[in-house]
Amino acid sequence: MKMNMHLLAQMRKATRALLKKNPLDTAAIVQEAMKHANAFQRSAPSTDVLADLQRNMESLRGQFEVPANDAWPGSFSSGSYSNEAGTRDYKLYVPSTLGDAPAALVVMLHGCTQNPDDFAHGTQMNALAEELGCLVVYPAQSQSANPSRCWNWFNESDQQRDRGEPSIIAGITRDVMARHAVDARQVFVAGLSAGGAMATIMGTLYPDLYAAVGVHSGLPFAAAKDLPSALAAMKGDFRRSQAPGRQLPIIVFHGDRDTTVHPANGDALVSQGRARGVRHTAEPGQVPDGHAYTRTVHHHDDGSVHAEHWLIHGAGHAWSGGNARGSYTDGKGPDASREMMRFFRTQR
Repeated sequence: MKMNMHLLAQMRKATRALLKKNPLDTAAIVQEAMKHANAFQRSAPSTDVLADLQRNMESLRGQFEVPANDAWPGSFSSGSYSNEAGTRDYKLYVPSTLGDAPAALVVMLHGCTQNPDDFAHGTQMNALAEELGCLVVYPAQSQSANPSRCWNWFNESDQQRDRGEPSIIAGITRDVMARHAVDARQVFVAGLSAGGAMATIMGTLYPDLYAAVGVHSGLPFAAAKDLPSALAAMKGDFRRSQAPGRQLPIIVFHGDRDTTVHPANGDALVSQGRARGVRHTAEPGQVPDGHAYTRTVHHHDDGSVHAEHWLIHGAGHAWSGGNARGSYTDGKGPDASREMMRFFRTQR
């Protein structure tokens, strides 16, 4: 009976998630509870209580299965953009909650080995788009441009405005803006790992196009000039380059146990964009049953926030608060997607 009580506790946890209307989290809870149910069934005789629990769990799991690519309420469509630098596909999410007024646009750059569908599921950004009524576009790196589908942030030719991959990503951004009612003051760019490094490049080269930048487990602008220096930068030995132009507001997430991209890169990202007169305050926090973190807020004398740096204690190279349906995710939080959107919305 002790095991049944544990299963009942799992059911109560799922019910609480249902009341909060978060089907993605609920699906994970249901799946975890089913593991316990299956384990108990193998080790103990069947009971009416267990049978009832399993029927209930199967019903919940079917109702709240993580959606397939085309099962979100809005439209998740494919597109393509070409210029002299090449061609890249992309996927655009238009939420069902989109109103008539110009909306915000978020450009999401995936990490190595990922693609737009994987990144959308892992970050749960489409669900946030439904909640907030914004557009989300996911440019896709081609395997012909990089065998591992990494954005080529370490090539000098891809660190210049209107050249290489930055010109393509900027072109995709403008293409979406031309086809949909987008508030030009609310266009943001974010990414993970190689995508985070490219997001830094985009924000640095196009401060007239993007209003703020979100970087998860990424690297500073021009941290490398070729593949050998890229590998060194990922270990924390990066080039100290002066970023040109006006520095955009930036929010950075990095795990302090990241063995793929050294956490020193997160510090350098914030330092690279730090303007004179910026002060900072450090705020410790803890996700219930999850990671502890330190959030450092950098703000000007007038109180406006220039940067946030979230150092997640015990986390590795994964999107914080992400869903396990996508790769490179860590569900123990904090929720990087939601915090990025909160930060972006303060930078209008």
